[in-house]
Amino acid sequence: MKRRPATDGNPAAPLSALARALAALSRPEDVQAFLEDLCTPAELEAMADRWRVVPLLLKGVPYREIHDLTQVSVTTIGRVARTLERGAGGYAAALRRQQGRSAAH
Repeated sequence: MKRRPATDGNPAAPLSALARALAALSRPEDVQAFLEDLCTPAELEAMADRWRVVPLLLKGVPYREIHDLTQVSVTTIGRVARTLERGAGGYAAALRRQQGRSAAH
């Protein structure tokens, strides 16, 4: 990923601005439209693949079985697993929120 200097001297500012834009969208169809405008089809596919394997990894499904179910590469599955273990906690937070909304309906 290219690192560009932030205009305000804070290198995290562009990512924070993007996060605020996503957080401002409350309807899934608005988030989807934003992502479709922002990302290439390949980027969307890669992100969707990563997200598809998160619940399976958390259930303890073996990598090979996840691959057979989703056709996501074992390498990608391993990267997602490492991120679940050592990442910033975003996958877990999103899954908790998603499950909380599902339980409320």
